[in-house]
Amino acid sequence: MEEIKNFNTWDFSKYEPKRENLVPALQDVQEKDGYISEDAVSALSEYFSISRSDIFSVCSFYAQFKFKKPGKHIIKVCKGTACHVRGSGSLLAALEERLGIKEGETTADGLISLERVACLGACALAPAIVVDDKVYGRVTLAQLKKILEGLK
Repeated sequence: MEEIKNFNTWDFSKYEPKRENLVPALQDVQEKDGYISEDAVSALSEYFSISRSDIFSVCSFYAQFKFKKPGKHIIKVCKGTACHVRGSGSLLAALEERLGIKEGETTADGLISLERVACLGACALAPAIVVDDKVYGRVTLAQLKKILEGLK
């Protein structure tokens, strides 16, 4: 069996090793690490006695789980109706161009991940983006440049 590098990184002992506890354990891993790594899948597989492919299947079913390590900063661009009508598509295109990545990707230096979200619930502030946990409303292309400069 392949050695699990970070087995001691996660403590699943608060969960009975039953399949119905897999999703909460995955949520804990995602909260702690920001994504579900190969090592985490191996540790979960061993603890819950569930095949790795079953765990990948569960993770793939739920959009909340990610398999790639996120960047230090996460930019979320709202694509809800109000934001879309007010130009969030232009913001997303500008971010992709300036960062050299597409939505769902992370810059090569691991600094920034770019995501598109269905709605931020900030329609009155359209177009809106979230950088880490801070909401920016009525964002213009000029403001985007300043926001990005603040992340470096």
